[in-house]
Amino acid sequence: MMSAKVMLLGDIGVGKSSLARRFVFDRFESDYKTTIGVDVLTHDVALGLEGDNATLRFVLWDTDGDFGMRIFETVYLAGASAAIVVADATRPATVVKMSGLVAKFEECFPGRPVSAIVNKIDLTPDFRLSEEAASQAEVLYTSAKTGQGVEEMFLSIGRAIWRRA
Repeated sequence: MMSAKVMLLGDIGVGKSSLARRFVFDRFESDYKTTIGVDVLTHDVALGLEGDNATLRFVLWDTDGDFGMRIFETVYLAGASAAIVVADATRPATVVKMSGLVAKFEECFPGRPVSAIVNKIDLTPDFRLSEEAASQAEVLYTSAKTGQGVEEMFLSIGRAIWRRA
């Protein structure tokens, strides 16, 4: 079994912890607790035929949204296999921040998978990024609350990690 450190990056309150918990425990908790520093969760996933039926152990590093771009100056990113950068569909400023974090991750870790995620799509079902904003990375739309797109998003990045290895 292969293990992969996957960073969850994004602004405060975009749903990084909620996405991680939906993926690992298949539940949504409405009582929001801010992450302080980093929380680490693990979850084993069968990658299916597209991943040679391998199992990947996700080691999810759920980061504090206060870091912003300073996250790249910390040791937290050392050894990262991939990043999931999250924005909140109801807060346009978080989409701008997501774009910057995606670009910086690609600059610091060339060739490593990075996904741009617009979360909370249940609150604005018709929300879609402009083509220009979406062109920098694959953009996926999720709802940690309903579970929409969450499993697919993690499987997609897991398979990209597997292909790169």
